[in-house]
Amino acid sequence: FNGSGMPKEPEQMRKLFIGGLSFETTEESLREYYEQWGTIVDCVVMKDPSSKRSRGFGFITYSVMEEVNSAMQARPHTVDGRVVEAKRAVPRDDSRPGIQVTVKKLFVGGIKDNTDESHLRDYFSKFGRVESVDMVTDKQTGKKRGFAFVTFDDYDPVDQIVFQKFHTINCHKLEVRKALSRHEMETMQMNQRGGGGGRGGFGRGGGGGGGGGGGNFGRGGGGNYGGGGGYGGGRGGGYGNDGYNGYGN
Repeated sequence: FNGSGMPKEPEQMRKLFIGGLSFETTEESLREYYEQWGTIVDCVVMKDPSSKRSRGFGFITYSVMEEVNSAMQARPHTVDGRVVEAKRAVPRDDSRPGIQVTVKKLFVGGIKDNTDESHLRDYFSKFGRVESVDMVTDKQTGKKRGFAFVTFDDYDPVDQIVFQKFHTINCHKLEVRKALSRHEMETMQMNQRGGGGGRGGFGRGGGGGGGGGGGNFGRGGGGNYGGGGGYGGGRGGGYGNDGYNGYGN
């Protein structure tokens, strides 16, 4: 419980990943910078076990989630003269494929017929600025296929939504995932095969860390969205122009 008697939010919801750190940045200077947005309960710069040198990334844990939100709204962050990459830390128990990748586009599945574009826009706007909502329909019949893509102006709303996991619109539970382009899928798989390349992988968005099962996802992503090949199957042409063709093939 925190000072106000309210239950404490889970640690993972109060934690930030900070990538692209200068090798000169210490835990003291990192803490000092991020204290401007709230009370820090933990601060760590990850170090190489043998050389003790900084690995170029670290984690900040605040006392409440609202402080994380304040810090994220104040980006870009410059620590010790260097612009760093701040994003919400991936929950330890979340090994969904692509969970580490930084994207602005959200896949929303399990949409019922009584839910339209305005419902999705209204609901997801509370997380950030929605640029577009694309309800996917069957080309022949025009019938809604039960999934959509929501694009934001920033990656942080997508992280918030995906890490929260449970979302209900019109009394129906939705499935949410990061929508990865073919290029992002390939990059993710390359990073996993190469072990993430240490700091390089993190600078680009933490691609290499975790997310087991990526290979299976890339070869047959379609089936993962329920309904066999429904997701990857008949979509091809309609999405060819935005780099999503071949996603589930």
